[in-house]
This record gives sequence, structure tokens and C-alpha cells, in this order.
Amino acid sequence: MTASFLMPLLSDDLRTLGIPEPWSYGMADRVRFGEIDALGHVNNVVYLRWYETLRVNYLKDYGVYDLAGPDPKIVVKTVGLDFKAEVKPDDSYINLARTVEMRNTSFSMQYATLVNGQITTTGHAVVVLLNADNTKRALPDALRATFAARDGALQI
Repeated sequence: MTASFLMPLLSDDLRTLGIPEPWSYGMADRVRFGEIDALGHVNNVVYLRWYETLRVNYLKDYGVYDLAGPDPKIVVKTVGLDFKAEVKPDDSYINLARTVEMRNTSFSMQYATLVNGQITTTGHAVVVLLNADNTKRALPDALRATFAARDGALQI
């Protein structure tokens, strides 16, 4: 199986591509010219854009906006990256996402970028659920169950 660009890759798709559990969600794409910096590799800020696109699609495809209750605000509180290898022009890659932990009003996600089966970059984010008035909102049980079932997320 080859990865379809910009289409969600779910658990079965990822296993077919040789990507092991616990990764449950991904998207494939190819590096674009405008993502390259003066050193000839993907610019650091591009990974944040890639992971934001991945996160938004993950939340939509997993029904998180509906499971979060009426008019939720889903806000990134913390984000970080760890670079392990360069990604170069015209490389095809797969970005992966999963929720690993849940707290009362937030959940923690992990990300990875793979090129030719090698992890080149990892990332993490803490995402907070808010009410319309910006007060914290508890994660509903249905949302917790989805993260646990799909990603093996743990309650902390």
C-alpha cells in the first residue's frame, strides 16, 4: 500500500504501511518548495504547521468537537518539537498523531514525522477544553472513552 496524500490514514492503513501500534492516525504528504529554508531542509516552523493541520483533522475525524459538548473551545496550551534528522526537498512523509494522556480538562498528544520508515521529528502538545467564557471544561466521558479506545490514552 502507498499512502494517499492528504487523506487520513487510520489504524489499519498505518499497519499496512508498517507503522506499529500505538499510532492510530496519520496523514501523508510531500515536502513543498516553500517549506525549505536556506540550509536546504524543512524549516523548523513548518513542523508546527504540519502538526496543527494533523491535529485539526484528527479532532474532526474522531468527532472530538461533537463529543466535547456544546460550543467547545479547544486550545493548545503547550507545544514542543524534537528534531532527529533532516527532511529534504521532495521527501514524502507521514505525520502521525495520538492522544497519550487525559487529565480533568486537558489531553496530551504526541506527534511523529516519518520519512522512509524513519522518525525524523517528534512533537507534543497539551490541549485544553474550554467553555465559551474561557473557563476550563471537564473532558466528557464519551471523549475519554474515544481517546482510550482509539489511542490507548491513559487517565492521569
